[in-house]
Amino acid sequence: MDYFNYRNGKLYAEDVSVEQIASEVGTPVYIYSRATFLTHLRKIRKAYAELETTVCYSIKACSNIHILKFLAEAGSGFDIVSGGELFRARQAGADTGKIVYAGVGKTDVEIIEAMNAGVGYFNIESEAELENLIVLARKHRKRIKAALRVNPDVDPQTHTYTTTGKKESKFGVDIDRAEKIFARYGKNDRVDLCAIHIHIGSAGKTVGPYVEATEKILLLIEKLRRDGFTIEALDIGGGYGADYESNTAPSAAGYAEGIVPLLKGKKLKLILEPGASIAANSSVLLTRVLFLKKGGGKQFVIVDAGMNDLIRPPLYNAFHFIWPASVDARFIPLKKVKQAAGEGLETVDIVGPICEGTDFFAKDRDLPPVKRGDLITIFTTGAYGASMSSNYNSRCLLPEVLVDGDQYTLIRRRQVYEDLVALER
Repeated sequence: MDYFNYRNGKLYAEDVSVEQIASEVGTPVYIYSRATFLTHLRKIRKAYAELETTVCYSIKACSNIHILKFLAEAGSGFDIVSGGELFRARQAGADTGKIVYAGVGKTDVEIIEAMNAGVGYFNIESEAELENLIVLARKHRKRIKAALRVNPDVDPQTHTYTTTGKKESKFGVDIDRAEKIFARYGKNDRVDLCAIHIHIGSAGKTVGPYVEATEKILLLIEKLRRDGFTIEALDIGGGYGADYESNTAPSAAGYAEGIVPLLKGKKLKLILEPGASIAANSSVLLTRVLFLKKGGGKQFVIVDAGMNDLIRPPLYNAFHFIWPASVDARFIPLKKVKQAAGEGLETVDIVGPICEGTDFFAKDRDLPPVKRGDLITIFTTGAYGASMSSNYNSRCLLPEVLVDGDQYTLIRRRQVYEDLVALER
């Protein structure tokens, strides 16, 4: 699952002690494992090897250009949702022909930049967007490819904020409307509408909804082909589950076992847009205990990281396994579980310094005893951790460290106060 392991009670990222990183870089700090990123990418590519597959890593999950660079070198394409992400991909040396560009609100400037860069496919979210794309392509004398995002009306059984494939969604169009869009625009002279895109949501924990969505879309593709349209590719998006708890999400092979048989012999190129399934387990957020506090029947562990550094728990009520970076042998965790069991544990709320009641990482969580100065590890923070962080409360963005074997590199320095006001000077 990852390359973060305890050795004699001390947590290591690959072959580097996280205590060493904390002593040299400070806390809080995001620590990434290169081997974990590449392992998950390889597993996905292997799982779908029977099909002509392009893996387009979702930049929004974790966007540091050093990470994008080694993923690009390993052959990954990229899923982008903004001009800024296109810029990041190009800075990392990405093959722009292996980029898919999604998003419901692309500006004209962003579209023109992407056309000039030669992105592989534009993922179209509405008739209005397609009409605008045709106008811009004509104006700039471009011939481009596009995939229509279709909502198969399948519930991925995840958080309501990350469910995106229902009819009542700002993303994409429903199946009936999709047929009408092809009838009206499918044979225009500038935008080759030759692919279908689906994305039913994020953090899915079962294969069934992805199989159901694929089956529905294949019926649409068959009908469109009968009507004379050429459909060369199917982009089944991302959202595949990651193990925030041990062994709770399907593996890449598990998803493929349900999906690959459906696509064999269909003469379709397959595009995947994994984000969390590659990035989530590839990072930890290391934080330090500032104070212990009692309040009524509660015991609070106040740490130096805050919701501005990792907003997923208050935003999605998301679970992250949390454990001290140094523990007695009897407390070494064998797996990530929602509630640990055993003698000597204490029930605590783990909270940050932000002036909001929502500034928490865990509530009523059982932990080994900790004291001021101890290091606490928040696991599985590689997806939507650093990329969703902010300067709220005028707090500086965290440094990011990339571990490769027994070496580590600072791939983003810690912000300083002057950075906070630099754009205001």
